[in-house]
Amino acid sequence: MSEAVQGTTAAREPQRRSATAFLQVLEVDTRLLGLILATALIWVLFNLASNGLFLTPRNLWNLSVQSAAVAIMATGMVLVIVSRNIDLSIGSILGFTGMFMAMIQAEWIPKTFGLGFNEPYTWIIALGFGLAAGALIGLVQGFIIAYIGVPSFIVTLGGLLVWRGFAFEFSQGQTIAPMDGIFQLLGGGPKGSLGGTLSWVVAGVAIVAIIYGLWAGRRRRRKYGFPVRPMWAELLLGALACGITIGAVLIANAYAWPDNLAQQYAQENNIPIPRAGCSYRRGSRTRS
Repeated sequence: MSEAVQGTTAAREPQRRSATAFLQVLEVDTRLLGLILATALIWVLFNLASNGLFLTPRNLWNLSVQSAAVAIMATGMVLVIVSRNIDLSIGSILGFTGMFMAMIQAEWIPKTFGLGFNEPYTWIIALGFGLAAGALIGLVQGFIIAYIGVPSFIVTLGGLLVWRGFAFEFSQGQTIAPMDGIFQLLGGGPKGSLGGTLSWVVAGVAIVAIIYGLWAGRRRRRKYGFPVRPMWAELLLGALACGITIGAVLIANAYAWPDNLAQQYAQENNIPIPRAGCSYRRGSRTRS
């Protein structure tokens, strides 16, 4: 019995080695691959539990919109964690800067200073002050941590409470509206998407960038004497990346505007409404 087990183990060992060698040739991070496979498994289970509602264009489009802000914050958190620190206030800072920009464009510019609403410069001023506020908060907290020596856990825990309180103080618990029209196109309103045609244009640009990136990377490796991937590996990675880009646009374009919003858009732009109703592809989200 032990000989049979040893024979089976010996037969599986070359397969494991070949799979490992294949991933090494592609230079794929096995940890990242494991996370992707785990995410795919979770999606499949959710789709089965929801009777096929999870993996629909509408839900995937909404997930991409909701995860955009989280992805941006997670990118910055990587640097914080690598430096062996932690930031518990990141969500409160996001809420404070968002409320700060909302107050600038909905309250302070048009009402306090009387400069009008939906001016061409409104969204620029709002974004500029929002970025400055976020940078200033990071500078203050970082100075306290790096130069005064207070642990990041204590500083950011205090920031979690402080910036959340400032956000509530600005808004007084009320909804701040309406937002600037151009600001809504950046991701704040129902029309903040690229549309079907422009989404394919962006996808085309992304595909060209992917191909150029692979070609330029291969050229730099040869120039400085680093090992290069086999051509089949380059083609496989390029095809995979381009396929993911095309698939993302196909899913985004499969989710059209609701009927009432499509009819409103047609009326605003003097477009005849057919008997079958209007259908406009949303395409990719502007902030995702």
